[in-house]
Amino acid sequence: MRRAPPKSLPGLAEPGQKPVRPKDSGSLIILRRSGDGLDVLMGRRGKKAVFGGVFVFPGGKVDAADRSVGFASDLAPDVLTRISKDQRRARGFSVAAVRETFEETGLLLAGPADVGSTRHETWMDFAARGVAPDLGKLGYVGHAITPSKRKARFNARFFFAWADQMSGELGGSGELADLDFFPLQEALKLPLVDVTEFMLLEIQRRNEENLRPRETYPFFSYRTDSPYIRYS
Repeated sequence: MRRAPPKSLPGLAEPGQKPVRPKDSGSLIILRRSGDGLDVLMGRRGKKAVFGGVFVFPGGKVDAADRSVGFASDLAPDVLTRISKDQRRARGFSVAAVRETFEETGLLLAGPADVGSTRHETWMDFAARGVAPDLGKLGYVGHAITPSKRKARFNARFFFAWADQMSGELGGSGELADLDFFPLQEALKLPLVDVTEFMLLEIQRRNEENLRPRETYPFFSYRTDSPYIRYS
């Protein structure tokens, strides 16, 4: 596997500094069919951001509100239990992926439902539209944790969804530059960190099985800053 460009990784922690606890986060890989292949939505992070200057999937850290909002449909039971024994925490990863995707791209994976009482700006927007996250339309891809020697660390879950099951117009907050759908093979040639490249390759492999649910999923982590992958 190609190693990520050093500039694309979060900065190294100071010598002797204790490892930073990784923050729960969720990312959404948005796909559409293109002939016999797949297109994937990606955008470039700003140079000052974590993973600055490289292409990523929309996503970000779990906010406290993400663990308590209502939803239009739930994750598949096997996905819920795979992510965490704590169902509120498990849903938080997927809800954050849906919220961040809406904020960063303008695309909405939602159905008619009540998000509940909230002061979170984005969830207030959902409430005004009368919709809530449609988690049942998410497929699970895998789990990844940032290296322990980095200043910023993420405990990330990756999901996928089909663009034709989403609403809205592509645009968003501007956090992602050059936001567009790329043929999967072209996306693999973009500047990427290694975990993004791996998840794209995982989508490519699973596309041969029509992206059906699997009995095992990947966990992407690091040993002495080198990628380590296992399936379980």
